[in-house]
Amino acid sequence: MKHFALFAATAAAAFTLTGCGDQGAGGGAGGTRDQIRAVGSSTVYPFATAAAELFVQGNPGMKSPIIESTGTGGGMKLFCAGVGAQHPDIANASRRMKKSEFDDCQKNGVKDIIEVQIGVDGLAFAESKKGPGLKLTPKIVYEALAANPYGKGPNKTQNWKDVDPSLPATPISVFGPPSTSGTRDSLAELILTKGCESDPAMKALKDKDEDEFKATCTRVREDGKYVDSGENDNLIVQKLGANPQAVGVFGFSFLEENKDTLKDVPVNGIEATYETVSTGQYPGARPLYLYIKKAHMTAIPGLQAYLNTFVANWAPNGALTKRGMVAAPEDVRKANAEAVKSLAVLDGSKLK
Repeated sequence: MKHFALFAATAAAAFTLTGCGDQGAGGGAGGTRDQIRAVGSSTVYPFATAAAELFVQGNPGMKSPIIESTGTGGGMKLFCAGVGAQHPDIANASRRMKKSEFDDCQKNGVKDIIEVQIGVDGLAFAESKKGPGLKLTPKIVYEALAANPYGKGPNKTQNWKDVDPSLPATPISVFGPPSTSGTRDSLAELILTKGCESDPAMKALKDKDEDEFKATCTRVREDGKYVDSGENDNLIVQKLGANPQAVGVFGFSFLEENKDTLKDVPVNGIEATYETVSTGQYPGARPLYLYIKKAHMTAIPGLQAYLNTFVANWAPNGALTKRGMVAAPEDVRKANAEAVKSLAVLDGSKLK
């Protein structure tokens, strides 16, 4: 799927964010806006743009939403900066909002936030069709990529075989997302931390000093073995083609759409497939979210209809799943369809 920017489709009357200005950072709505603006996750980006296409088709005369791929972390900063026309309406996220981000939103006047899980994705590991056929575990990935494995000093491993004798003696070379990406957060939470906790001393460290535990378990080495490849996941796909012995880390949908040139690297013996991701069997399965400002719901033309477009197309065999998104279980879809209908506000007390 090629990423592309979506711009205005038709003209529509300019609309001021009435009543929002006094809540926004810096005071004032900062002008007018007659189209939806979303920022955030590169993983959610293709699904948000697909929903934008469907929205325009179903709402003639409405401008197409502007979707920006900034990474989840970068998107949250923009989203939480304030309420008003100069701030985005939606943050797309490939992980749940953090408590620190929620608090930042509250501080800047973004008081009422609606959380909607739109589907599921897998944090996939892949290699070229010509690759060595790696089989990984969270422990192996952690020991290969951690800056300071188990707090015992800088990571000196050079080859996969250095990490585990069952692996080939090919150089460790991993192309992955930057620190601003929700995919990087998922790598840290779902894989690196799980691998780190295989050492009983690390579990003890978590109870004793959570900050040191987090740094030890999630900080990635910076000696070139892990290559920050920016927010464009298609670039990682291209790099794997040019580097057959390398491994790429990105959303499952990118693996699915590039099966002609890439192959899955199993984690714990489980391949990333639609079934294993949707059921949560795959270790890298993760939910995908939209965060919406309730204050913008009546002020921005078409915002409710855009959210309704996700609900209408997120089921199995729906238009979004045909684009590569994995449908969430039925009970999750039902609960989030109700959230879109009722515009229920997120309770930040349960965030981490």
